[in-house]
Amino acid sequence: MLAATVAATGSRAAGSASGALDLDFASALDAAAAIRKKSISSLELTERMLARIDRYNPKLDAFVYVTKERALLEARKADETIARGEPLGVFEGVPFAIKESFAVKGEPDTWGIPELRNTKAPADSAAVERLEAGGAVLTGGTNVPLNLMDWQSYNAIYGTANNPWDLSRTPGGSSGGSAAALAAGLTYLSVGSDIGGSLRVPAMFCGVYSHKPTIDLVPTRGQIPGGFAGLHGFSTGLAVAGPMARSARDLAAALALLGGPDGYDKKAWSWKMPPPRQRRLKDFRVGFVMDDPMARPTSEVKPVLDRAVAALERAGVQVRAGWPSGYELNQAAYTDQFLLSAFNFTQEPAEQQAGERKIFEKGGYAWADGALASYERWQKQRFKQLAYRQIWQDYFAGVDVFLMPAAFSVAFRHIHDGDMNTRSVDTPQGKRPYMDFMPWIVTPTLTGCPSTTAPIGLTATGLPVAIQVMGPFWEDATPIEFAALLADEIGGFAAPPGYTAS
Repeated sequence: MLAATVAATGSRAAGSASGALDLDFASALDAAAAIRKKSISSLELTERMLARIDRYNPKLDAFVYVTKERALLEARKADETIARGEPLGVFEGVPFAIKESFAVKGEPDTWGIPELRNTKAPADSAAVERLEAGGAVLTGGTNVPLNLMDWQSYNAIYGTANNPWDLSRTPGGSSGGSAAALAAGLTYLSVGSDIGGSLRVPAMFCGVYSHKPTIDLVPTRGQIPGGFAGLHGFSTGLAVAGPMARSARDLAAALALLGGPDGYDKKAWSWKMPPPRQRRLKDFRVGFVMDDPMARPTSEVKPVLDRAVAALERAGVQVRAGWPSGYELNQAAYTDQFLLSAFNFTQEPAEQQAGERKIFEKGGYAWADGALASYERWQKQRFKQLAYRQIWQDYFAGVDVFLMPAAFSVAFRHIHDGDMNTRSVDTPQGKRPYMDFMPWIVTPTLTGCPSTTAPIGLTATGLPVAIQVMGPFWEDATPIEFAALLADEIGGFAAPPGYTAS
């Protein structure tokens, strides 16, 4: 029988007073080290994760399918490889999950769309291939909202994913099932996607880590409804795929596997992640904005954000308040929403387009303007997008990372009425528009810059708060390393109550 803890093998993401490693909430790298040292086998660890899924998933609805036979087969293979003394990969034998929207051969890939309920993906997605090549063991797919378009994760096929910190609240979306599974100790890694905060908001709501990579760094092959590969080379200019974990350094290790060229691009070029700009917290030059009229943090969230900035100042970190010169969040938000709407509208069925066109023809706001834009008008907004990226690259010549909230509010109670434009969120200051979650998401998405979401503590009512750590274009290791060092200073992931080993 597998004990709940084993002797610590290195820096601990979760531990006990005795110095033992809590395997249910350990980092993926620590779990891999335990397997490598033969303190535990991949099969034992995989069986334990499957048992935890059986026990806790009925109330969380985080996993929508479980690949039990595949997982046990791969775990046995991992153990056999280790027994022969052969290298397996950085995550040798460690269980991971995948967002349902990423193809897994023979499994559904529905995006929550009822008409795709019976789909079976024809092949694995690039994300699954690459994590498995790094030794990880797939245990299943996680819950999503319809069309991946919500800051909640519920749909007519799989039901509603719940937050481990409070089952009456959402774990976020659209990568909410993955965030819930990580927070509850049901997996060690996952991969999600993000065009409007789908990695960042769930990480905040569940108190875990995520990384929105530099645009187009991680191939999204196999992330299409039905599980098809898609057209090679296509990019929305906004959407990314990226890792989720309970430790920042897990993100770096996962990104090193996930990133780089795919398909015929590999004939011409390769990718290696540049090292972080700094290795000590106090050496980082840090910009920040923790409040903005477009989406003021609530009275629950703001004190936790302020404490994080104060902790940096006490640690001797150089901090600089304010947006870069020439950057206006409200104008950037218009461009972001314009481009997002233009993309979304092109993907809709003709009958849906016809109905929306009548509404959008009135114009006057970004979503309508983008949907009906001419190519000339779209191109002008694309030029603005690139100009914003240049503003930030110039800014990063003198600053290493930029901090901002991941969301204005903590995880909210489930809201299934209305839509994203009509819903409101209850806060201590009263109701706030649902779309107030968008402004803090805009900057890394529009510029394409990397952004690591890192937990920084709990509110007075015991719910997680996180910040975004945005870094320079292509320098993904810099925000990830800052997030890791920040955790050393103020603490990182904390397990929600009620999910410890029995």
